[in-house]
Amino acid sequence: MQKLLAEGLGTAFLLIGVVGSGIMGAALADGNTAVALLANAIATGCILYVLITTLGPVSGAHFNPAVTLAFLIRRDITVADAIAYVIAQIIGAIIGVWAAHIMFDLPILQFSNTDRTGISQWFSEIIATFGLLFVIFGGIKHRVDAVPPLVALYIAGAYWFTSSTSFANPAVTIARALTNTFAGINPAHVPMFIAMQIIAVGIAAVVLPLLFSKD
Repeated sequence: MQKLLAEGLGTAFLLIGVVGSGIMGAALADGNTAVALLANAIATGCILYVLITTLGPVSGAHFNPAVTLAFLIRRDITVADAIAYVIAQIIGAIIGVWAAHIMFDLPILQFSNTDRTGISQWFSEIIATFGLLFVIFGGIKHRVDAVPPLVALYIAGAYWFTSSTSFANPAVTIARALTNTFAGINPAHVPMFIAMQIIAVGIAAVVLPLLFSKD
């Protein structure tokens, strides 16, 4: 239960960071999308560093079904625990979106109308998710203590060098469909994003062991 609470609460705060900073950034940027995205990226990187540092020792700080699946493939987590993690992550992510709406006095229940689709964005999600797993398992192999800043810096950067702005997380993707704000994604476009993220996990399962042997 402690691990599930950590995964749920951590994912909730991740979405509070993503959606809340998107709302604040868009409100203060006065129509300048670049400034809003910069604020969104910095805030997301900051909250990830904090969450992974504080909750990593508790649950491993996955906050991401794609990461949990990758650990399952490595047999670092049981099937039962992986399923429980994913459920906690999705519930936490949705709660985080709702919390952000309450903070900014917005309707709690919403659906996004922001289109994010097309081959470029789908491919971008493969790159973003593979890169995230590359950073995580490379950090675990060589410098475990560096994983929090590595992940935080990677995601902050990937907001800018991927056309999809690096969702790289099925729970985040689902939750962001429930906010019609700067960070949203049209619910109709969620399945392809998640499919690309899962494909990336499969590619990582083949490639990363060649780079970072488990021993």
